[in-house]
Amino acid sequence: MKDALLNKLNNRINEGTYRSLSIFKDYTDFYSNDYLGLSNSSTNSFVEKGATGSRLISGNCVEAQNAEKEIASFFKTESALMYNSGYDANIGFFSCIPERGDTIIYDELIHASVRDGIRMSFANSISFKHNDVISLESKLKISRGTIYVAIEGLYSMDGDIPNIQLILNICDKYGAYLIVDEAHSAGVYGEKGMGLVSDLGLEKEVFARLITFGKAYGSHGAVFLGKQNLINYLINFSRSFIYTTALPSNTYNINLSRIKSLLITERQKKLHAIICYFRSIYNDERLISDINSPIQIIQIGKIEEVKLLTQKLNVHQIAIKPIYSPTVPIGKERIRLCFHSFNKESEVNLLVEILNKFLIHN
Repeated sequence: MKDALLNKLNNRINEGTYRSLSIFKDYTDFYSNDYLGLSNSSTNSFVEKGATGSRLISGNCVEAQNAEKEIASFFKTESALMYNSGYDANIGFFSCIPERGDTIIYDELIHASVRDGIRMSFANSISFKHNDVISLESKLKISRGTIYVAIEGLYSMDGDIPNIQLILNICDKYGAYLIVDEAHSAGVYGEKGMGLVSDLGLEKEVFARLITFGKAYGSHGAVFLGKQNLINYLINFSRSFIYTTALPSNTYNINLSRIKSLLITERQKKLHAIICYFRSIYNDERLISDINSPIQIIQIGKIEEVKLLTQKLNVHQIAIKPIYSPTVPIGKERIRLCFHSFNKESEVNLLVEILNKFLIHN
């Protein structure tokens, strides 16, 4: 490997931001996206069968088409298209829907998959300040061509929620199309876990929604929701859909069963109860997340302090992940706490005890 690449790796090591893989067997989980604990749900009734090719060649199947039809109905939209992951879905969508001469306006904290899709697009792009509707409107005023606005339902590195209704109103004022990535909000919010767009009754007003199955639903894959002509266009022009082997047939069945799981409503209640409990006993000023979010961020701002706190939690068999630059800006390093329906009050008590002991002296 050339020296320039090796130097970049060494710089990460020297800065203390080097990424490596880890396993937390038998640890208390405050780090995964398995918000409702559905990843451990039994799916033994489904038979494994490989896809053998892309959906446009040999990989299409009755299970895929039935699942997409029922998923569209469940989320109260015309049509749905399943992708192999949320990353694949976003790069496939943003690289083909906005065209040359169009404009993509995106929240400055939008997920990396959206940014990568934008890089692959021929459209103009510009960011607006995080969750700032005044900043958004200022960008809309100077944009040209067809305008697309990209936001998330729940931001994974800040744990906060945008005012979707207000953003939609501004988009309507300027004739812009709104895309909402509900990777972290689907399953967690709304009746039957239908997400924030559905909770607001905005299914017909939002141009496109992304739902992923690897977070609250504990499975794999993702689905774009929208009108039939949008889905038809993605089938014809979305390269990450066209040029990849499809999901195994049983994955479509599993994903459908997860969104319709009778466990969701009860586990939502347990999840929000444990979040409420945490916020009732811990209210540090460095908490920057929405009070009802399963993602609670404590922004510390110093790499060494984040590393030290992570180590102290790990010693007590508590699994969390530190967040460093470039995932977040330099000086905004943080720890990310993820809460789940299966977390116990005793586990939260220990977590808070360690946080208080460490942060009160730092």
